[in-house]
Amino acid sequence: MPFSESPVARNALVILAVIASGATLYVLAGILTPLALAMFLAVMIDGFARVLQHRLPHISKRAALPLAVMISILLFGGTAFFVAENATGFATQLVAYEPKLDAVIAQLAGVVRVKNPPTVISIIRGLDATKYLGFVARFVQDFASTALFVLVYLAFILASRRGWERKAIGLFPQREERQEAVVAFLRIRDGVERYLFVQTITGLMVAGLSWIAMAAVGLHDALFWAFLIFLAVYIPVAGGVFAGVAPPLFALVQFDGYGRAIILLIALQLIGMIIGNVVYPRMQGRSLNLDPVMVLLALAFWSAIWGLTGAFLSTPLTVMAMVVLAQFDGSRWIAVILSADGDPQQLKNKMPNEPPDEALPPPSKGPAARPARRLAKHS
Repeated sequence: MPFSESPVARNALVILAVIASGATLYVLAGILTPLALAMFLAVMIDGFARVLQHRLPHISKRAALPLAVMISILLFGGTAFFVAENATGFATQLVAYEPKLDAVIAQLAGVVRVKNPPTVISIIRGLDATKYLGFVARFVQDFASTALFVLVYLAFILASRRGWERKAIGLFPQREERQEAVVAFLRIRDGVERYLFVQTITGLMVAGLSWIAMAAVGLHDALFWAFLIFLAVYIPVAGGVFAGVAPPLFALVQFDGYGRAIILLIALQLIGMIIGNVVYPRMQGRSLNLDPVMVLLALAFWSAIWGLTGAFLSTPLTVMAMVVLAQFDGSRWIAVILSADGDPQQLKNKMPNEPPDEALPPPSKGPAARPARRLAKHS
């Protein structure tokens, strides 16, 4: 059997290619992570524009995208303003709780039999301010540079959308190849949009139920805490830990005794367990056709390569990888393992506007201006 037709050799080459791709992604993380975030935002804005065009028929396709960009900027700006506005009062309130913090520290020190417990002021004074200020400065600098690159990439991606149709025609001159490319693109886009839908719905559920629990025990700034929990849900694992632990710790400072804090801790943990272990995997697995175990492994893989950005984008990146790998015989077995039902060629609950065969562009002859316009309807 020739080497190129040997299944063992072909699978070995696929595995080596995956390892080499992972190493390349790790080395070029500083360049690729802003681009990946920009592409993710571009898909989100494009989907938002199509929703506006569908819900508001009087808005043209050309006007829907700028309107979606403006609304997205307002939403992100309003979110940042709300957090900054409430964070100031929240920090001031924490300073007012200094005596209670000292009392909590003294009680905990008595439990572990520490004779001279420290105070909040002594703990702050004992910290190496220069070390932490340097860390904060580097974090702010990296965040600012990444945000700038993301905005630049996003602007160029949105500006170059009109050229994608002709590029697709040039890359896939045959109708069958173009059909597979368009369908694969729509599956990837559908997966990203469904991921956003699942994250938003589960985030609203967690935040809403958490607000009810926090308001029931009388926790201050319950609405602000619910908003922070909603934002944290978009960060896998770490967001769940924050949502279940941070409010009860604040309740220890606000209330006398441990009763309300323990009740709040139990309530938030139950909310996180039910939604995180029952609702979220079922919604994600059924909509994205991803195996729940593969979702966890993908989270670990992309977090190790791209850190927090990889953790945030782990699911859409895995959906994209599954769809692309399913197009080739040599790598289809990886896509089968990633899928939930063993059929990586399709996502569950596919979008109703996925093009049938007759809606795809005919073979190109020359400039292919007319097929390009027909392909644009699905991109």
